[in-house]
Amino acid sequence: MQLIELMRQLGKVHDYEVEKDPQNGGVIPLLETAEQSDLIDNIVNLEDGTVFASHVNFLNFTKHEQPRPIYVNMVRDPVERVISWYYYIRAPWVFVPGRRRNNREMPNPKWVNTEFEQCVTSGEKVCTYIENSLLEHVGDHRRQTLFFCGHNEFQCTPFNARLPLQLAKMNVEREYSVVGTWEHTNETLAVLEAYVPRYFADASKMYYSGLHSDKQNVNPMKPHIPQNILDMVRRNFTREIEFYQFCRQRLHKQYLALKLNDLKRVDKSLARLSEAKEMAISN
Repeated sequence: MQLIELMRQLGKVHDYEVEKDPQNGGVIPLLETAEQSDLIDNIVNLEDGTVFASHVNFLNFTKHEQPRPIYVNMVRDPVERVISWYYYIRAPWVFVPGRRRNNREMPNPKWVNTEFEQCVTSGEKVCTYIENSLLEHVGDHRRQTLFFCGHNEFQCTPFNARLPLQLAKMNVEREYSVVGTWEHTNETLAVLEAYVPRYFADASKMYYSGLHSDKQNVNPMKPHIPQNILDMVRRNFTREIEFYQFCRQRLHKQYLALKLNDLKRVDKSLARLSEAKEMAISN
């Protein structure tokens, strides 16, 4: 959400529109081949230069014989991501309007008031993270790799498994210009500016002119989680953590490449200055 808002503001400067997928039917974790094709056609038919933002897994445009888009995405620490989602869906300003809008009953108070720590230690299903388990239910956010792996149920949904990890890494390397993280904001913005300048020129200046203080989806109800609980959960997220670290390392390498180029330009400037001084002395 933070990136979408940044791009909306940048779009006013760089003359492009940001279309956010309304997803009125809710976020669907896996699309059938026909659904993928329809969504790709809808994106391709947008006005040239339009940004399309959606909570949807990687779409292979080449496989559907369509030109590849510029892909960017964001990742975060997978365990922190799961904890944030746990408290987000239990926040009254989230579940009350939605249930009233759809004439649904309010949730059980026990469900609302159960802390994540208690959920983990009591072994409740929603807080049990079993390797190779398949998709539990719509809206499950334990699989960050799923967004980058694609829509193949058997290849991409087994939790914390080797194959989804490898496919997600491969797609990031082949298809994504930038995968950033707000946990490394300055590096992310610098890399976006350099790698996708048409859309992100002056992104840092725009972000720090006020957007950085207007955080999206901040939940004051999220408490401090004891370290022993974090460690317990992390033991079941080894490959999800590996993917997150992979994306961070890739971002860092992109950032270092930019800085190396800057140093080379400085070196060339210093070399030219030194040559000019030598010529002046010899003359």
